[in-house]
Amino acid sequence: MEIDGAIEQQRELNNSVMCQLSDPEGTPLGPPLYLPQSAGPKELVQMVNKLLNNEEKYPYAFYISDQELLVELGSYLTKNKVSVEKVLTIVYQPQAVFRIRPVTRCSATIAGHTEAVLSVAFSPDGQQLASGSGDTTVRLWDLNTQTPLFTCKGHKNWVLSIAWSPDGEHLVSGSKAGELQCWDPKNGKPSGNPLIGHKKWITGISWEPVHLSAPCRRFVSASKDGDARIWDVTLRKCVICLTGHTLAVTCVKWGGDGVIYTGSQDCTIKVWETSQGKLIRELKGHGHWVNSLALSTEYVLRTGAFDHTGKKFSSPEEMKKVALERYNKMKGNAPERLVSGSDDFTMFLWEPAVSKHPKTRMTGHQQLVNHVYFSPDGQWIASASFDKSVKLWNGTTGNFVAAFRGHVGPVYQISWSADSRLLLSGSKDSTLKVWDIRTKKLKQDLPGHADEVFAVDWSPDGEKVASGGRDRVLKLWMG
Repeated sequence: MEIDGAIEQQRELNNSVMCQLSDPEGTPLGPPLYLPQSAGPKELVQMVNKLLNNEEKYPYAFYISDQELLVELGSYLTKNKVSVEKVLTIVYQPQAVFRIRPVTRCSATIAGHTEAVLSVAFSPDGQQLASGSGDTTVRLWDLNTQTPLFTCKGHKNWVLSIAWSPDGEHLVSGSKAGELQCWDPKNGKPSGNPLIGHKKWITGISWEPVHLSAPCRRFVSASKDGDARIWDVTLRKCVICLTGHTLAVTCVKWGGDGVIYTGSQDCTIKVWETSQGKLIRELKGHGHWVNSLALSTEYVLRTGAFDHTGKKFSSPEEMKKVALERYNKMKGNAPERLVSGSDDFTMFLWEPAVSKHPKTRMTGHQQLVNHVYFSPDGQWIASASFDKSVKLWNGTTGNFVAAFRGHVGPVYQISWSADSRLLLSGSKDSTLKVWDIRTKKLKQDLPGHADEVFAVDWSPDGEKVASGGRDRVLKLWMG
């Protein structure tokens, strides 16, 4: 009988595979385990929840060498001719508990701007929408009635850049003349005089995260004049000037750790501390202009304390506390990651707090990389390029995952759904497209604009998409 028992044991071993569960950063979850080949995603979800001692059961997706596991282990091994001799690493990734419906139709086409719409941005709670245009105005739109709410006048040149403070109290716009204006979104009126200091046009605006300072007071602007400036909206003046780039500053991000990142046509990315404006480090590697920067924590920095549940807050202190909890939860134990896209057709993934050398060089685009963006959960990086494609990369390793092809013109801007399952792109070809991250395929084609689509944004609450472009109209899209 003992022999039978040994044979039985051997047979069970033959039908099982030695697996190591690990998080996206590569930290193992417990020791390697023998799993039956009949185990699939459902069984793995139960196991991870148990090993992590989750009181509530959370959804997870599983990846083996960047490929999502959608079948039983046995079928995966057979199909991909994987040896069972080696330990199989399975990466578990938490999924958003809520699901965003894909946008499928245009719910409103709102006229009002008399020149091209150059930027669109939803407020952090997703309840308001602002746009900036070549007609020198900023407009605020009523999302309930889908009509114009306020026209903010004061700029004398094209409005190139707009940014909401993460507490939703302020909206700042920057123009081609180099001036900045702060607006009160409740009434569309300017808060004080224009902020003067930059000598050339504004290329980017980023607010200090609300988990570091509430209520929001400081933001940073980047300009073609080669400087970045930190402004205080309460004092209504520039408090620090960040000088050091030798050519135009093209993009700027205020990170969750309190440092500022600036990308420039001088091919460098500089990291600044924000109490005195000292240069901390320089990230070098690109062979041409840096066009776009994105942070792995960007979604929680943009939304601060607001999430898809629509909760309201009674004080800035409460907001700061909730925002800090959200930031820490999203960041986990890993350092904040930065990705840069360039005219040299490449991207770099950095962990600036850890090293001045890039973690990975990401190649594959055939033309300049115009826009890079981390998914809200930090798992993915999407890149938009003038080569008409959108590419998807692993947000932790920088490994290439997929190319989305379908646009017939340069892709100008991309935006993620709040659950990180869908990606939106707007192109010179006058269409918006929604891509499904799981199937790596086109989910929805959204024609309707009469000309190039310059700006797209997906509302943080996931309900709506806004787009604007050369045809001067703002379009709202719904599920």
